[in-house]
Amino acid sequence: MNRRGFRRGRDVAVLLEDFGHRLPAVPAVEAGGRERGPFIELVSRRGPRGRGRGRAVAPAPLSVWRMTSEQTPVVWPLIASSGLPPTGAQMGIDLLSGGAFYCDPVGWVTDDDIPVTNPNVVVFGKPGRGKSATVKAFALRMLAYGYRTLILGDTKDEYELLCRALGVEPFVIGHGLPARVNPLAFGPLGHGWEQLDAAEARRREAIMFARWLVLIRGLVGSQNVPFGPVEETAVGEALRLLTGYRSGATRLTEPTIPQLWQALDEPTDDLIGRCRYADRRHFLDATRTLRDALGSLVKGSLAGLFDDHTSIEVDWRAPIQSLSLSRLEPLGDQAVGIALTCLNSWGQAMREIADPGDLRIVIRDETWRQMRLGAEAMKSLDANLRLSRRDADVQILLAHKPSDMLTAGDASSQAVAIARDLLHLCDIKVLHGQDHAVADELATMLGLTPIAQRVVTGWAIAGKGRALWLVGDRAFKVQTVLTAPELALTDTNDALTGRPA
Repeated sequence: MNRRGFRRGRDVAVLLEDFGHRLPAVPAVEAGGRERGPFIELVSRRGPRGRGRGRAVAPAPLSVWRMTSEQTPVVWPLIASSGLPPTGAQMGIDLLSGGAFYCDPVGWVTDDDIPVTNPNVVVFGKPGRGKSATVKAFALRMLAYGYRTLILGDTKDEYELLCRALGVEPFVIGHGLPARVNPLAFGPLGHGWEQLDAAEARRREAIMFARWLVLIRGLVGSQNVPFGPVEETAVGEALRLLTGYRSGATRLTEPTIPQLWQALDEPTDDLIGRCRYADRRHFLDATRTLRDALGSLVKGSLAGLFDDHTSIEVDWRAPIQSLSLSRLEPLGDQAVGIALTCLNSWGQAMREIADPGDLRIVIRDETWRQMRLGAEAMKSLDANLRLSRRDADVQILLAHKPSDMLTAGDASSQAVAIARDLLHLCDIKVLHGQDHAVADELATMLGLTPIAQRVVTGWAIAGKGRALWLVGDRAFKVQTVLTAPELALTDTNDALTGRPA
């Protein structure tokens, strides 16, 4: 009988036993003593009693907040969050979480949990706040992960010590020096042309001529000369005739900028006919500004630098390669900007067919000089940033402050619009110390909150190597830590201190 007076029935085990079945017995467990908890006794909310025990007369008032995960970062920005995976180069200390900070742009792109869609990095910082030292340390430490570094235009020879420490002598481009770079180089796409089938030849031809048109458009645009469909048709047909592609040659001939200028200045009947002009005079009149712009480049301040076939042999298996432009500084910003544009095209040619797993860090210093050439010159840089995922390249742009990109033209111009888009093509932003006058730029162009602005203009400006890292929509307050050998390789104050390089 149970407590309510009902007769208790037989359980399942008894019923099964009546029919010849028996359930397995459950092993008995010896009753042990109760496990002692970590706390001997409970303490009230006011604290333990006794002198000097911290007991409060009244409990502390607690405010309860209820919100979604999307609202929390707005109410409490820059709170400590889960750190990034410990992959890539260990850069220093994340002061928000107290742990180590690792930088792995390509790994971040392939990780769906990290809001990064491209491996491009833009680094801003006032001179002397450690932005170049951070970039050098990153390139040096990523060598252990199979990355190689290419510096396309070292305008101040900042990477000379790093190259020599790795056993590589940087190439120097300047008047009276033997190094030559042909921006119209075939690159790997021109290798083995005679063995290609028709489909592959057309594919490579489209890539090469598209790259060349972007380069010529940028060089002509730097002279404030429009480059429309008429000019594009003339340049494209001239290049196809110079290479022998139009005549079906099995081995193409690599063109140069002087050859292109001469082909346009002294057009053949074939070129005139393919461009659909009535006669020679009609062709010359329509392409006069184009020919003058190319002629000024051939005969101007950069004569003898980018107007012949490439004379340097780059070892792409070396850990680092650098092309120095410091000898061009006396020629002015425009000449350096044009040289950066030429190197940009040449570097892209060398990377159009890369071996699987050939990971490269491409460092672009003083990019604002190339941006000042106008919208057409910026389109080649824009194309490189968009193709970084395909080429497995980590593109790093260095500048002093965000407004440097706005010097490309008027506030409403196409060049400024492209410059703003370049920031959106860099999901990783490293913000070293800036003056308070730059705070508005950080808010307008990068969307920084007031607290983040104070980190950049306050904490970061107070010490070298301090930076606010923006990885997608995540913020990290990082102090870069350099070893003694790295300090010697990344110091840029030799000219000020008088120490020999």
